[in-house]
Amino acid sequence: MAWNDEDLERGPVPLWFQIKERLRDAIACGEFAPGDALPPESMLNRRFGISRTTARAALDSLENDGLVSRRSGHGSIVLEPRMDQPLNLLASFAEDMAARGRKPSYHTRSVLAARMPAEVAAAFGLARGARAIAIDRVLLADDQPLAVTESWLAPSIVPVRMRPDPAELDTCSLYEWIEVTTGRRIARGEQYIEAAVADQDLAERLCISVGDPVLIARRLAHTADGTPVEYVVATYCASRYRFRVELVRP
Repeated sequence: MAWNDEDLERGPVPLWFQIKERLRDAIACGEFAPGDALPPESMLNRRFGISRTTARAALDSLENDGLVSRRSGHGSIVLEPRMDQPLNLLASFAEDMAARGRKPSYHTRSVLAARMPAEVAAAFGLARGARAIAIDRVLLADDQPLAVTESWLAPSIVPVRMRPDPAELDTCSLYEWIEVTTGRRIARGEQYIEAAVADQDLAERLCISVGDPVLIARRLAHTADGTPVEYVVATYCASRYRFRVELVRP
């Protein structure tokens, strides 16, 4: 049965919610594929005899759920399903994408020897203003930008004289580069996640709109013996990526 075969039920369930659920089910079963445009508000109005406000509420709710992107002149475009990242798993981006059958790639904007901000220096247990390698990259999955990362490498593990070439980092996982170059393996870490919205620079680099939601993950990664190796601020496009945690009631 297609999403528009039956009329809406006039009852306690709001009309906009009924339309939203029909379109959600149609997306889930493949009636609308990623990249397809959903029916516009005008078509929903004619088919169901509803107001423009009701149709807009249904489509806006699908956008809030991360299922579509609504842009003036383009309509409501179905997005690729968001990737779930378990919060109890520490993996490199390459390992994460390989486990999903996705192709990872990287675009390195800069590799600098710079003075650490206070939060980075504190994470490494160093005095503010100490210098370390800073790496600014875009992480891509199947050639689609997924996250922007700013990584700082602990100078006790990776001295500034060992600064890698940006072209080298465009071809490999940073975790892999660290392990091959230093012989030290990242084994665990602590991570904090918060919500934000994209500014102009982030929007351009992630191919999203200014003001779109993003997720910011701040992570300090250690070797197995607790030695800090990397402090990274990773900003993810919230419509393409989300974090998952399993909860157990005591």
